Amino acid sequence: MSDVDVQDALGPSPDEAPRPRGPRDAGASIWRLAAHRLRRNPGALLGAAIVLVFVLVALFAPLLAPFGPTELPGRTEIRPTYIPGPSAEYLLGLDRYGGDLLSKLIWGARASLLVGVLSTLLGLVGGSLLGLVAGAFGGWVDTVTMRLVDLMLSVPSLLLAVSIAAVIGQSPTAVVVAIGVVQVPIFARLLRGTMLAQRGQDYVLAARSLGLSRRTVTMSHVLPNSVGPVIVQATLMLATAVIEAAALSFLGLGGGSPTTAEWGRMLTAAQNELEVAPRLALWPGACIAVTALGFTLFGEALREALDPKTRR
Repeated sequence: MSDVDVQDALGPSPDEAPRPRGPRDAGASIWRLAAHRLRRNPGALLGAAIVLVFVLVALFAPLLAPFGPTELPGRTEIRPTYIPGPSAEYLLGLDRYGGDLLSKLIWGARASLLVGVLSTLLGLVGGSLLGLVAGAFGGWVDTVTMRLVDLMLSVPSLLLAVSIAAVIGQSPTAVVVAIGVVQVPIFARLLRGTMLAQRGQDYVLAARSLGLSRRTVTMSHVLPNSVGPVIVQATLMLATAVIEAAALSFLGLGGGSPTTAEWGRMLTAAQNELEVAPRLALWPGACIAVTALGFTLFGEALREALDPKTRR
């Protein structure tokens, strides 16, 4: 046996520096490994940066916006065929009603964040409850629950949201409920399918062989190992919620007046001003697109980081 083989068999000498251990070698949890992969993913970093900027702008809107959400500081400067553009006082110019466009965009970020988070939270809670019931009990409970979910999925999401918002009334609450109800079947099917896949794993059979009850196995073992895909889907649904909230407000179902600081309402008010001031539609449209892009990039990166098939 050569000296090299002997050294390999004995292992590293005491004087030799140990090899650095990565997250995989340290036996880290799946979430720690996912965080490590996210930090090395340029798309995840870009998406997280966009989302962070969006959240900070929404939270600190009173400090960042030069004017309030209902103020019209330039209403005396508006003419039928003339809308003042960017200036030292109004960095992005004025809108048709004399409001500061920059202030409206900043306050609109807060409105979009509030609607997006609340509607996604509503859909997540409602869908998770249905998916948990179907995945835990199975049998006729699963059949009845999934037929209800299939019935909701048979209606186009935007049409269902418009119908719900029209029944409840024109208000931000109606938009939140409409978007949340549309998201319920998506989360329900995802959690139910993940739980059914987990129920056949060896650790579930081992837990049952030890005499643990169905409730204990479901809540302590199956459910915690099934929430990963649901969290990823919630991140992706935030992007959809921002777009759908703007769409419902564009259709006039979000309530408020034409001067309301909300991106969808701003697009509605800009329809008649495209020839005079196209920037009135360009800026809120860009905010919606960039925000949705940020949530989508981060959500897709998170899904890849948690997917065992794509781990590097």
